[in-house]
Parts: sequence; structure tokens; C-alpha cells
Amino acid sequence: MIYGRTRATGGLPAAALVLTLLGVMLPGGGRAQDAATPAPAASAAEEPATVETEAGTEAGATTEPSDETAGDTGGGAPAAGADPAAAEEPTQPAPVAKPSPAEPSGHSEAKGPLTVVSWGGVYSKSQQEAIYRPFTRATGIAISDKVYAGTLDQIRSQLAGGEIAWDVVDVDPADAETGCDEGLFERLSFVLPAAPDGTSASDDFLPGTIHPCAIGSVAWSMVIARSGSEGEVLADDLRPDSLADFFDLQTFPGGRGLRRTPMANLEWALLADGVAPGEVYDLLRTEAGVERALAKLDTIKEAIVWWQDANEPAELLTGGQVVMSSTYNAPIFNDIAVRQRPIELIWDHQLWDIDLWAILSGAPHREAALEFIRFATSTQPLASQTRWLPYGPVRRSSAPLTGDFVHAEIDIAPYLPTTPENLETALRSDALFWREEGPALVDRFNKWLAR
Repeated sequence: MIYGRTRATGGLPAAALVLTLLGVMLPGGGRAQDAATPAPAASAAEEPATVETEAGTEAGATTEPSDETAGDTGGGAPAAGADPAAAEEPTQPAPVAKPSPAEPSGHSEAKGPLTVVSWGGVYSKSQQEAIYRPFTRATGIAISDKVYAGTLDQIRSQLAGGEIAWDVVDVDPADAETGCDEGLFERLSFVLPAAPDGTSASDDFLPGTIHPCAIGSVAWSMVIARSGSEGEVLADDLRPDSLADFFDLQTFPGGRGLRRTPMANLEWALLADGVAPGEVYDLLRTEAGVERALAKLDTIKEAIVWWQDANEPAELLTGGQVVMSSTYNAPIFNDIAVRQRPIELIWDHQLWDIDLWAILSGAPHREAALEFIRFATSTQPLASQTRWLPYGPVRRSSAPLTGDFVHAEIDIAPYLPTTPENLETALRSDALFWREEGPALVDRFNKWLAR
């Protein structure tokens, strides 16, 4: 993902540098989104993965919550927010979906556990509890889970050396696209399970979350948070509830928190200036569009308090330095649900993105990897994952199965990016756009900051 992961920047090439400047991986593992965090990519122009539905039902994963809180993200990354607690289980757990009729792989399946690689921290914890352990119980297939730095170079080196150690990897949309183009990931043609009510997988998944080489799992987002304290952010007893209000210093005076990056800020500036969501990225590819976005940011520049760490927005809000701030939805949820801080979220024009599961080309346990992805992206496991962190399932059928957060008696649904009401005005961030245009826009943004 693009928001939220932070790396050291020294000596990086331009492409890697822009990801760093935009906020990409947390020191020591974990992600800022999970503590806080990132951005959707345009779907591949090629044909989508085959998602024929099965007459059978989904895998029903039931899990027990652990004692780890969302704040314990490992590696110092802000937890993907707090991590949800016990989601309601269906009254009758559905049977595990049958293995998919995958195409022949051309080599025999290796012995040993299935190796699944992800981001670490509370995010990986949620996967262990909601997916890995239930999968092993249901199939008998052991999983060896690993943490990686989120770069394709680690995968390229395995394929180049002919010693492929990983089977399945959690990737962001831009890496799914690049890895697919380079042949790093297998093109998927297999059966995804239907929703419990028989809705086909192609109708159950949110648009753009099924890629030729990867299947979407969860969504996270950048949203606006406002102070919920009495006497704060009030104008004739009104409270801000939109992106337009964020840019309205006259009606709602006070500081505005924004992450020190062009990502999300430029999109929001254009949206607040009246640009239709479908035109935002095309306009940002033009000089006039960038100037328009920066001009809109000029209208609140004197009130902006810049932040970089995912935990800062909550501190700025509760400390009175700002009355509204951009924030990753996950870390701020931890402040609301666990720390019970007086903070409220504004979902208008949230910028959301997803994570996806991909299989390495030549994976040693290909058939088990296909079975894993079918299980991991089925309705119940995605719903169960919200018990540990507020990442929204990309399957619509998962929504009714979410429940309380693991570490607080609070309904997780209102805090998920993919809850239908929260998606009404949402814009999916375009990771490919930022990969292509990011270096130039970072330069423009830094010059704007200095002037």
C-alpha cells in the first residue's frame, strides 16, 4: 500500500523515494495504515481473474480473540487502528468451500508448510487469527507466516535465482499490476466461492477488487477526524460533517491537520473545489489541475499543522492544536474505541485502497496456495478479520457478519471503509497514478510548501 509504510530514504531511486515520501513502510515491520495508512490502483486493462461461482457455500471461520491490542503493531507502526473484537458469528457456520479446479501447474507439489508473506504487526495478527489458523483447522494445511518489507525486489530475486521460497504474498494494487506485467505472479483462473446467499463472487466483490493476478481482501482509508469535545469546532451549534467544511475556515475556524505529502491532499483539494471524482486523476496529470489543487490548499495553508506519524492526528485533536485532521482510519479508531478519546470521523470523500493476495509464479505449493486464497477471501474470514482491526472486507456479504471489536464493546461496522454508507462519496486512490506521477508531484508540493 502507498500510505503508511515508512522507510529510510537515503540513496533510494526515484520510484522508491516517492513511496517513502508518500509514507510507505514502518520501521521494523507493520504499516502506518495499520497504525495508520494507503491508495488504490487502477485495475488492469487485461481480463479479470475467472470468478465463476460455486454452488457450494463459503468457508466459515470462527476465531477466538487474542489479548493484543491494535496499538501493538510491532515495529512501531501505528496499529491499523484498534483491532476488532469478536465479530458476530453466523448461527450456522457454513461448510468449507471445496478446493478449486485449478489448472495443472506442471510440477509436483513440494512438501512442507504453505508459506504466506504479509506486513507484520497487528495486520498480520488479524490474519493469523481470522484466516491462517481457521484455514489450517479446516484443511490440515500448515502455514508458515513471514513478514516482508513490501518490495517486489525480494520476489524478483527468488524467481531470478530459481529458488522460490514463498507461495502467497499480500500486495498493494500497484505491485499487483507491476508483478503481473513482469510475470512475478501467477495469472489466476479458478473458482471463487459464492456468497452464503448464492450471490456470485463477481457481484459480491466490490468493483475493481479482483485483478488478473491477485484477489482483493480488505480496504483501509484516509478520512477526516474532528474533535468531539464540547465547545470545540462549533459554529452556532453546528459541527463539520463534510470535506467542504474542512476547507471552510470562516464557519469552522481553527487548525487543520494534514499529512506532509501531496497524496490525498491534492485529491481532496480538487474534490473540495467541485471536481467530479471521476475526473480527479485525469486533471492531476495536467499542469492546470495541479495548480488548481495547490490554489485550493492555499485557502487553508495558514491553518495547516503538518503531521507524519500515524499517531499524530489524535494528539493534535485532543491537544487542541487542530479542530479537524486527516487520518488513517485504523489508528484513529484505536483512540476512539480503546482510549475513548473525544474524536469523531467524517467519511465524506474518504480515500480508500485495498490489499490483495497473489501467488508467486512457480510457487512450491501452488494448489495449496489457490485453496488458501479461496478461503482467505471468502465471506466469513473477511468478516472475522474486522474483529482485530477496522479494515473493511471487500465482499459485500461480509458486512452483516461483522460485530464488536476485540478490545472494546463497540460495533465495528460504522468504522469500516467499506460499510455502504461510508462508501457513498468515497474516491478510490489510484496507486498507479502515484507511482507514475509521484516524483514530479512531490517536487511540486515541496516547492509549494517553501513559497
